[in-house]
Amino acid sequence: MSVQITVPEMGESVIEATVHQWLKKEGDFVEAGETLVELETDKVNLEVGAKSSGVLAKINFPAGQDVKVGDVLGEINEDAKQPAAAPNVQPDSAPPAAPAPTPPSSAPQVTPVAMRLAQEQNVDLSQIRGTGPDGRVTKSDVEQFVKKQAVAQEPPKPAEVKPSAPAPQAAISTPLAEAPSVRKEERQRMSRRRRTIAERLLEAKQTTAMLTTFNEVNMSAVMELRRRRNDAFVERHGIKLGMTSFFVKASVSALKAFPRLNAEIQGDDVLLKRYYDIGVAVGAEEGLVVPVLRNAEAMSFAEIETKIKEFAAKSKDGSLSVEEIRGGTFTVTNGGVFGSMFSTPILNLPQVGILGLHKVEDRPIVENGEVVVRPMMYVALSYDHRIVDGRESVQFLSLVKALVEDPERLFLEG
Repeated sequence: MSVQITVPEMGESVIEATVHQWLKKEGDFVEAGETLVELETDKVNLEVGAKSSGVLAKINFPAGQDVKVGDVLGEINEDAKQPAAAPNVQPDSAPPAAPAPTPPSSAPQVTPVAMRLAQEQNVDLSQIRGTGPDGRVTKSDVEQFVKKQAVAQEPPKPAEVKPSAPAPQAAISTPLAEAPSVRKEERQRMSRRRRTIAERLLEAKQTTAMLTTFNEVNMSAVMELRRRRNDAFVERHGIKLGMTSFFVKASVSALKAFPRLNAEIQGDDVLLKRYYDIGVAVGAEEGLVVPVLRNAEAMSFAEIETKIKEFAAKSKDGSLSVEEIRGGTFTVTNGGVFGSMFSTPILNLPQVGILGLHKVEDRPIVENGEVVVRPMMYVALSYDHRIVDGRESVQFLSLVKALVEDPERLFLEG
């Protein structure tokens, strides 16, 4: 009996993917549940497994081809039996084969990306200590191990021998030959994620009346609070008290006061959302991803910081799930971690608002008629002017500023 391997549902608004690579080839025997092929979407990489045991009889879409939900990737012949293992007999003259790298006994401790990289580099995963969540071995762990091994195997460099100075000669005037110019080019195919990011950003620019308003926030109170409370916070929760959680909390409060920034346009209707799923933009190797803090209004500072740290680790090793990045009603993006001073963030459709944070720098400001130096941050709010007026956007950003500059209000006002 032939069983079809189909492209599964990949989450909200995700209908296409690209075949990243097949882990099996036609004619291979596969076990039920074994991963056969990896699909690359604009948000995450998905693994498609075998629904039953048998022989992979046919591959319809090789690596690099685009597929849609429901497409038949290949077929498994259930009637074919697993071939008997051939006796391991080698001629006397042949050297013994090198053992293949084996994963640790607890496979869930290794991310799929790390497993694939270890197999490509012929690395024994049992020699690597994982730094990911729950001690998982990540792609970064494998890369660092490979680098250390390469350095350890480098032969020592021979001592430099300086040539003796040549005898002085009469100066001869000759024209200098021009070195040929080197103009190298390299063509790279855009990944599925990068292509989709490009399409969605262009769509946001072309289909929305996007406008940005700016303000600046005095971060003195937040930085002082973090200085006084961070040690106790770490001791109690096992994580540092960051700045993003203050802006997530402030955004939720401001969204309650200005609900049109927590909405979505559907045809001629405006869908006002009374829940607050805040997306937090995270930079990943293959492009920006926006995992979502579900029901952020009910989360504590510690829960927000813990979840953001978890998202960052997962985006690094490629283990974010579709559920973790789907939806979202409003987004916070922090370009300041990369040194950005000023920017105009682009909307994350179908959302109508996004708050951009930037680098904190000491700047002179006037307080009570005197010039003083304070840690200041520029903030930017991009919004869809079709349903959000300028007055609302300015008042929203002013409320965020007021709450962050007086963080006790975040605790008193929820």
